[in-house]
Amino acid sequence: MSAQNQTGHAPVKTPFYYGWVIVFIAGLSVFFSGPGQTYSVSIFIESYIADFDYTRSFVSALYSTATLIAGLTLFMVGRLVDRVGQRIMMAVVGILLAIACLWNSVMVGAIMMFVGFFMLRLFGQGSMTLIPNTLVPQWFIGKRGRALSVMAIGGFLSSALLPPLNTWLINDFGWRTTWMIWGVALAVIFVPLAIFLVRNQPKEIGEIPDGTPKHNDLQQNPNVEVNEENWTLKEAMKTRAFWLILFCVSVPALVNTGVTFHLVSIVQGKGLSDEIAAIVLTLMAVIGFPVTFMVGYLVDRVSVHYVLAITFAGHIVALFILLQVSSTTGVILYGIIWGFVNGFERIVLSIVWPNYFGREHLGSIKGLAQTIMVLGSAFGPLPFGLYFDWFGGYEGILWIMILFPLIAMIFSLLSPKPSYQAYHG
Repeated sequence: MSAQNQTGHAPVKTPFYYGWVIVFIAGLSVFFSGPGQTYSVSIFIESYIADFDYTRSFVSALYSTATLIAGLTLFMVGRLVDRVGQRIMMAVVGILLAIACLWNSVMVGAIMMFVGFFMLRLFGQGSMTLIPNTLVPQWFIGKRGRALSVMAIGGFLSSALLPPLNTWLINDFGWRTTWMIWGVALAVIFVPLAIFLVRNQPKEIGEIPDGTPKHNDLQQNPNVEVNEENWTLKEAMKTRAFWLILFCVSVPALVNTGVTFHLVSIVQGKGLSDEIAAIVLTLMAVIGFPVTFMVGYLVDRVSVHYVLAITFAGHIVALFILLQVSSTTGVILYGIIWGFVNGFERIVLSIVWPNYFGREHLGSIKGLAQTIMVLGSAFGPLPFGLYFDWFGGYEGILWIMILFPLIAMIFSLLSPKPSYQAYHG
């Protein structure tokens, strides 16, 4: 149903709730964040090392430092989202990410590589995932988990397609042309759709969240964790749950980025081919894709902090398997387990903030959380790179990384949804 009234109307008429069009564009945004994600950038690293004659530690340090600065800058994007809305920000960031890709296609040295990494991480990994994760919760309450599950399809398609696609493009056309192709695709496909189809909130087209009067979904699912009371960032920061969850969301960014960035090298160290690394990244996406739908329904019915704890238990299992395996079959098993974990985290890390602290100040709250996630990802690649250069392998650093999801699992169990009434009582 596509309601219209004096507040405005939907840009296209649909026989269903317009929020699902928003979910499609949000998924497209997550897909096109790909050029700035580690699973995409990692495919370029071997070419950079060969063409520029840099060490692995040096490229890792450039990437980590650029990611760190991007993370420190990202909170401003969250505040801008609250101020000017997702529609404008999505279009502007899409244009800036296209420029970043074109910049990377013409870089000639370490300074340009650093700036290129910075723009890719800020506009790609950071902003192009932050904005849709603040947009979809505006349109859904009772069906929020399911909507985020559908949005996550974009992320899985991106992480499944980009590693083998980049590998093929780089081998056939070179890494510079590959970056150019992504820049043009962003400018021609994503930006016009964002401008034309996105609206910030249902009320702009005379709709209400979920498209169902009086939130029927909430009546059908009384266990759903939906918080209609809206915390400000300052209020949220005074709760214990905020800080514990903030640590938790940084852990997958830290661990996954470190493993993904060096996955080709890790796999080579086990005597396997580069193609196996690309297969693992694709397999992770393919397995995780259906898992998100199960998790989407689960978090609409089960307390989100329990689901978060399950996610980190999966992380521990996946890392333990990666430590032990030395065959193609073993690495593929790791990819399968990693896929399950990835399916969980894509939903639970997104839904925890609107469920705990409401929608009104979500840009600022999620912006800070996304900043911490990007900072976590900044500290992932460098320890792996240094450990490899010092000791010639990755076993010790993988054992250290297991500690982080272990702590996060404990913190998750200690972080039920805070009470707004108790805070103001």
